[in-house]
Amino acid sequence: MASIDFKHTPFGDLALISMRGCEDIASQVDYYLKQWRNIPDDESFVIPANCPRFGTGEAKAVLKHTARGLDVFIICDCFNYNVTYKMYGQTVPMSPDDHYQDLKRVIAALGGKSRRITVIMPMLYEGRQHRRTTRESMDCAMALQELVSMGVKNIVTFDAHDPRVNNAIPLDGFDNVQAAYQMIKALLRTVPDIKLDREHTMIVSPDEGGMGRCIYYSSVLGLELGMFYKRRNYSVIVNGRNPIEAHEFLGNDITGKDLILVDDMISSGESMLDIAEKLKEKGAGRIFIFATFGLFVEGFDKFDEYYRAGKIDKIFTTNLIFQPDELLKREWYCSVNMSKYIALLVDTLNYDNSISKLLDPVDRIKKIVAKYGQGK
Repeated sequence: MASIDFKHTPFGDLALISMRGCEDIASQVDYYLKQWRNIPDDESFVIPANCPRFGTGEAKAVLKHTARGLDVFIICDCFNYNVTYKMYGQTVPMSPDDHYQDLKRVIAALGGKSRRITVIMPMLYEGRQHRRTTRESMDCAMALQELVSMGVKNIVTFDAHDPRVNNAIPLDGFDNVQAAYQMIKALLRTVPDIKLDREHTMIVSPDEGGMGRCIYYSSVLGLELGMFYKRRNYSVIVNGRNPIEAHEFLGNDITGKDLILVDDMISSGESMLDIAEKLKEKGAGRIFIFATFGLFVEGFDKFDEYYRAGKIDKIFTTNLIFQPDELLKREWYCSVNMSKYIALLVDTLNYDNSISKLLDPVDRIKKIVAKYGQGK
């Protein structure tokens, strides 16, 4: 008698839970999963869950479907400021803390009945507060430990600010996923005349902390690499950080070359725009910016100004976090859709298969670049 191929047996019945603000991407993930598993259109892997609020702002989580025996994947965007609630009659935008508390409420509402819980948190909650340098809290490490203590078995995040924070939960699953393949694919589709060779294009890291991801792009694409380092004034603190006094460039001649600036996020964008301006002064050609997360916390006016002045050409960020309509309308902006990739991760993890090939897309990148080079 032949033995069962357990790799074709799901760990448990698949279920998706969308936290508030993630309905769109969860719907897209659900669409792909139904296509691959031949599920009728009128059915869904998404189980209803909400967090109603009392007048004081207090909340609770309510599930409208049994969770017993389910392999649950919770999608959570802690940085969606477009979601609001009422508190004492006032409309209050949800902060990352509010989103995180609602995530814990949903986990608590599962009541230990689900077979396994995986949290997909594209931008890691408190990911920038990942280490202690003085008398300060270690918020990200504490959050990871708290989720694990509540029964979460796997945490999937994208382009973590410092992936070493997974040392806080060494006995549990933590996957740090990159968007390199989708970024390159979007670039080739949007900029059909770009030449990905050492003579015409160069990768630039905006700081020393981002060299790891830039080395990856440089190695896979076979391009030269340059770097800026930030000279900060450590005697002054402005808005909780030491202000940057100057950016200094290290690298070969960039005259006439197209440059790809790669970072994990755009917050205010101040330092990225300053770097773009300095690169233009050095004779750079077109400037394209890759950032997994586009926060744009101070709006888009500065980016509009730099685009009109020809100092930037295109900015690529993903739909892993909230994107306002005014951003999607910008000529200089390109949204990189990651929903199919998330669906692949969910489908693979549900069968308890390895996601190693999904985490390292070198072969896929080389294939798409080769097709592009052949005019396809």
